[in-house]
Amino acid sequence: MSSRRTLAVVGAHVGDCEVMAGGIAAKAVAEGYSVYFIHMTYGEKGHPKLSPEEYLRQKKLEAEIFAKRLGINVRFMGLRDGEVENNVDVRIRLAELIRSIRPSLIITHWKGSIHRDHIATYQIVMDSVFYAANRWFKVRGEPCWARVFFAENWEDHDGYQPEIYVDISDVYDKWISALRECAFARGETGFNYIDYYSSLARLRGLESGTTYAQTLMRPWYLRRIRIKRMDALI
Repeated sequence: MSSRRTLAVVGAHVGDCEVMAGGIAAKAVAEGYSVYFIHMTYGEKGHPKLSPEEYLRQKKLEAEIFAKRLGINVRFMGLRDGEVENNVDVRIRLAELIRSIRPSLIITHWKGSIHRDHIATYQIVMDSVFYAANRWFKVRGEPCWARVFFAENWEDHDGYQPEIYVDISDVYDKWISALRECAFARGETGFNYIDYYSSLARLRGLESGTTYAQTLMRPWYLRRIRIKRMDALI
């Protein structure tokens, strides 16, 4: 187990980290982790009335307020909403950020999504983790390896299978309270994220024998578990 107690959550838009892993992040902070939210875009094209320039300012402020409420560090990659591309420049930028903050755990989108930015973010994260870990890539900083997990997002359900249930009951109220500071989460853009994700957290809690939970899925290579004694199966 790594001694580095740092978690990074990478989302395609401001709002993705907050809803799909906000409870997990709050729990990590409570357990002494340094937590970073990395937003690939501001999600500035997602408002039916506000211009992208106006909505960008609102989303940036909401991201900062949410992070402050939960004790989370926030970083903005500044890519364009709806135009996220997995290219070398973006991979190197994210790899350098990974080497700088040195997370032991990274949470991001699953690739089975209806949103192209989510799919691209999945690909960028997986490639950037490889870049960050390999000393031979021209990436500033010392190599850093991290385990990657995928969070549950309502737009990313194709092939997503909940595997790890994180009990967030003790931080649930704090998470939801922080979400209420975000207009998008309250339904301003047409979808009530708080209703959806609070209901989902209750469902996952019931499935796992607790009050509230958020789930994670492992990449296939982390599902290979080696045991030395049969007692480990009990």
